Amino acid sequence: MSWFNETLYPSWRQSFQIAKTLYEDKSEFQELVIFEAPGFGRVLTLDGVVQVTEGDEYVYHEMLAHVPMLAHGAVREVLIIGGGDGGMLREVLKHPVTRATMVEIDRSVIDLCTQYMPSISDGAFEDPRAEIVIADGLKYVAETDRRFDLIIVDSTDPIGPGEVLFSEAFYADCRARLNPGGIIVTQNGVPFLQAEELKSSYAKFRRLFQDPGFFVAAVPTYVGGFMTLGWGSDEASHRQHSVEEIRRRFEARPFKTRYYNPEIHVASFALPQFVRDMMKEA
Repeated sequence: MSWFNETLYPSWRQSFQIAKTLYEDKSEFQELVIFEAPGFGRVLTLDGVVQVTEGDEYVYHEMLAHVPMLAHGAVREVLIIGGGDGGMLREVLKHPVTRATMVEIDRSVIDLCTQYMPSISDGAFEDPRAEIVIADGLKYVAETDRRFDLIIVDSTDPIGPGEVLFSEAFYADCRARLNPGGIIVTQNGVPFLQAEELKSSYAKFRRLFQDPGFFVAAVPTYVGGFMTLGWGSDEASHRQHSVEEIRRRFEARPFKTRYYNPEIHVASFALPQFVRDMMKEA
């Protein structure tokens, strides 16, 4: 019996039993491994860190897509930074968007996930509204003259190629690319184990946005308690909608979810006290 031992934290380990290794190699940017694990289905890891599993990917993808899209209510242009597995693109395209542009630095992630984990993208890459750009997300945001209603930063943790996607310069460029009333949301780790990441992100967002904050989701794979998802906008009303208003918007969309619902949407902005205390320390 063999096991995959995640190496994200120096003093904490989680392990997955490997039923079968499907792929293992290094790309230009990172080491990629795809294996099958009991209870989780197929698992993608990059540089020793679990990125996505077939078993619970819907939690993260639904929350990082549907919360900002239904809070905004009129998203037409979306930019996804990262997200090579296609799950975020899949969820975004359930909405009546005009275009969803996904910028992924490593083409091999897209190709391998399409080959070995096709249920995650579920045809999203073939949608005519999808625009796939193979490029450095940091450089793309700095150089493009396009504007977006929503920017989703579906990044790895702040190590390796994903580290620059947690910089203030990157967030400032994202802010400059937002339309009035636009929203940026980010993957921001597990605060119980990554407190400094949360504090650092909040300090940057507080300097850049009139309404900075976080919302939470419980993703089994990302162990250590609630995961925080970063939120930045200059329109505070997006986070103040009632359950009734979110339900009205949600019921107008013809798709089903497995984690997200209007009650979870509103409740996700209620933060545990230790997270609030971290934000005060930022």
